[in-house]
Amino acid sequence: MSTLDAVRDYRRHRLRALWHSTIGKKYVAAISGLILAIFVVLHMLGNLKALEGAGGGHPAVDRYAHFLRTVGSPVLPHDFALWTERGVLILALVLHVTAITQLWLRNRAAKPSGHHIRRVRSTIPARTVRYSGVLILAFVVFHILQFTTFTIHPTAMVRGTVYANTYGAFHAWWLVVIYVGAVTVLGLHILHGLWSGTQTAGIDNPDRNWFWRRLAAAVAVVTVIGFAAVPILFAANVLPRPVTEAARVDPAAHR
Repeated sequence: MSTLDAVRDYRRHRLRALWHSTIGKKYVAAISGLILAIFVVLHMLGNLKALEGAGGGHPAVDRYAHFLRTVGSPVLPHDFALWTERGVLILALVLHVTAITQLWLRNRAAKPSGHHIRRVRSTIPARTVRYSGVLILAFVVFHILQFTTFTIHPTAMVRGTVYANTYGAFHAWWLVVIYVGAVTVLGLHILHGLWSGTQTAGIDNPDRNWFWRRLAAAVAVVTVIGFAAVPILFAANVLPRPVTEAARVDPAAHR
């Protein structure tokens, strides 16, 4: 075996050992969670383009969606950057769910049977993090099926008309409830995830924990408000009606 092959085998062995260790899984969960959190914040900022309104038939959010599909063109193929982003997110999501699940199973197996362990200073986001994760995963699937693949379309959907699609969808009160409820759960998950991530990274300290807690809370609150604003403002008729023919659907039909 050559020296290069020996180095590669050694690195693979170290990576496997790291993955199988508890601290390694915590690092994977923290890093993948951070990647997902960054995407969530950027996605929220992109959604806020809807607040610019119908744009005389050329809504800003539609132009933003077109940009995402054509970024790098003509050098890169159509949707290349978008699918690259999706690939990274899918990988991060799989690693995050896998690491968190295995950590939970490992912790559960380590608990003495028949003994109740009293929680110390446990917060609601911490106690519900597993359940919020399952709810968020279910919501992501629903969201993709509704707005990406159009597999589920309780309201009129036309490809390429993001503003019109969201206008019609969020005039159905039950969809507004689902989305606002989902982003509230997401905020609780982010709050716990960012705070626990500082502990995993070893940057928590009694002298500066107040800062990390407030930063996690600020990111969570801004994310919830930013996401919830769009469906609420559409439902309240604060945002104008789209002017595209494809979206001329009576919102009252979905109430």
